[in-house]
Order: sequence, then structure tokens, then C-alpha cells
Amino acid sequence: MRRLPSLAPEVRQYLVVTGNYWAFTLTDGALRMLVVLHFHSLGYSPLQIASLFLFYELFGVVTNLVGGYLGARIGLNRTMNIGLALQVAALLMLTVPPEWLTVVWVMGAQAISGIAKDLNKMSAKSAIKLLVPEGQQGALYRWVALLTGSKNALKGAGFFVGGALLALLGFAGAVLAMACILALVWIASLFLLKRDLGRAKAKPKFREMLSKSGPINVLSAARLFLFGARDVWFVIALPVYLSSVFGWDHWQVGGFLASWVIGYGIVQTLAPGITGKRRGSVPGAAAAFGWAASLTVVPGAIALGLLSDGAAEVILLGGLMTFGVLFAVNSSLHSYLIVSYAKADGVSLDVGFYYMSNAMGRLIGTLLSGWVYQAYGLEACLWVSTFFLATAALISLKLPRHRFSAS
Repeated sequence: MRRLPSLAPEVRQYLVVTGNYWAFTLTDGALRMLVVLHFHSLGYSPLQIASLFLFYELFGVVTNLVGGYLGARIGLNRTMNIGLALQVAALLMLTVPPEWLTVVWVMGAQAISGIAKDLNKMSAKSAIKLLVPEGQQGALYRWVALLTGSKNALKGAGFFVGGALLALLGFAGAVLAMACILALVWIASLFLLKRDLGRAKAKPKFREMLSKSGPINVLSAARLFLFGARDVWFVIALPVYLSSVFGWDHWQVGGFLASWVIGYGIVQTLAPGITGKRRGSVPGAAAAFGWAASLTVVPGAIALGLLSDGAAEVILLGGLMTFGVLFAVNSSLHSYLIVSYAKADGVSLDVGFYYMSNAMGRLIGTLLSGWVYQAYGLEACLWVSTFFLATAALISLKLPRHRFSAS
């Protein structure tokens, strides 16, 4: 802490942005696990649980689009702080007496949480573009990978925290504790985060929200299918399957999913080395296609394995580990490419548009996860995932073929 004042202003702002993102992500992961496990224990069907996240994902689509516009007009510091405040409000909404926790009420709280999450994420990812010197693509890739990977590791920790808090404090006690901690982070951020961070020099017009950049449009379409492919089996189907088919309790489900996401986040931080930055260049279109294509075979292989007479737990968990490693590299590579392609002035417009597609993919994946699992089972979810990944790989072929120097 004594060294903090001596750090460069850009580094201090990076630490503040990252700290905010970490704190928010921890509560977001915990809340998702709390909702899934608590309402599953109350007898809700997979499709009903998926519907609780409908507004979370739907409002995330709108928020990324409008939030990027707001970030360019009012500054990323304000959009990040608004996101923190809204998450506190969403958590407090869930501390009401149990009889008030109707589907509509929880969907409303999740809507506010979805707005908060995507305001926070868009602000953090956009800020990195402004804090790394122009032209240093290797440094940009490392910083984006570190932010993205650490976020997902903490989201995994949030899964575990959610399962543990549910067992220790109950649903209302857990969300109240998280609301109090996040409120303190929000108050600190109001004083520490730089004013006007990311505000565009020329006020963007409302019609400029829709990206006109070919590479960003292509990358956004690939991102939609990439994250739809993950969430179609991971968000609802997997935790319910582990609980109902394998008989795992809350601690086991939360602990395993936490470990998976933590490992996934660690791999994301290592992605620059894995994808070849050490050879003097950073990856582009060919890498985006290759890594997506390699991931495509995994969910189909898991589905075939589950249809065999082999040990279902070994097949599912081993396949999930393989999927996590490959998906982490894909995600980190995409996160770098969007920040690299985005314009520095009004960066949040491009990043917000891209993460709108990310949110749309999560929305589609979440809804399909509940419906397909309830109607046809986990194997069907995995085949949908395979189709989505193949689509993402084919779309990636249209990205620009040039490569950047890693300097």
C-alpha cells in the first residue's frame, strides 16, 4: 500500500478498475449459484430456473449497446460506478421475506443485476484500451488476458462462495452479506476512479451505437455462437444434472463448478503464451478459427461418451476439463481481438456492441439450456453446443488475415 502513490497513474487506475471488476464478479458468480441451487431445492424445474435469468441476459443485451454509448458520453468511471450501485440494489431486493420471492420479483432483481454486470464489464474492458500505450499489442494482450482470466477465476470462487453461503447463512443472509461488502467497494470507487475516463472527444450520436466496422461485426457474430455454445449446457443443465443424476449436494456442485471456472480463468491468463505471442507476434483470424474448430469436437465427444456404457462421471468431468481449457483460450483470444480492433476514441461504443453479442449468446444459451435439458436431456444440449461452435469457427474465417507485432 505504501508503494501505491509511487505507481504510474495508468497503473493505479488499472488497479482500481480491476479491483472493482473483481469485487463485482465475486458477487455475480455467487448470486448465480445461489439462485440456481436455492430454487432447484424449492422444486423449480430446469426451464423455470432458466426463466429466472431471462431478464438478466435480455437486459444485458440492451445494456451493452446503450452502455457503450453512455460510456463514450459520460465517462467509463460513471458507468462502472452505476453498475456497482445497481448490483447492491439487486442484492437487497432478494433479502425480502421468502413469500415475496416470486418468479416475477426474482426476474426483476436479476434484470437489475444483468444491467449492473454488463455496465461493469463493458467499463472494465474498455478502460484497458485507454490505459495501454498505443501500438503495444503484446502488452494489450497480456493486460486483457490478465483482467479476463482473473475475473473468471473469481467468478469460479463466487460459485463456491454462493454454495457455501447458502448452506451457512441461508438465501437471504447470503445476499445481505454480499450487498454490504459490495456497497463498501462502491463507495471507495466513487473517490478513487479517474473522472472522464473513456469519454469521447466528440460526443457520439445515438445512431453510432451500431458498429460499422467489418471486423467487429464478424467477431461479434462469432462471439454470440461461442458463448451460446458454453451456456447451452453449462448454466442450467450441468448443475441440475450433477444434483439430480449424480446426487451431489450444494457444497459439491458449487465446489466443483467453482474449481472449473477458477481453472478456466487461470488458463485465460496464460493464453498469450499458449497462442504464440512469445514467437514475436500476436494471433489473428487464423488462430480464432483454429481454436474454435478444435473446441467443436469436445461437446460431441462427451455426448457420445454419455451414450456408451462407460463411467458417466469420468466422461462428463474429463470432457468438461478439456472443454474448459480450450474455451478459455478462445475466450481470451476474442477478448484481446475486440479491444485491439476497437477505436481508441469512444472505445466503449465498439466494445459495448461486441459484448451485446456476447450477452445475446448467453441469453440464447441460457434459455436453450433449460428447455433442451428438460425436454431431451444433457446429451441434446451438448449437440446444440457442437453446432454453435462449428458456426463460430466458420464465421471466424471472415476476420482480417493480418497479424500484429507483439511489441
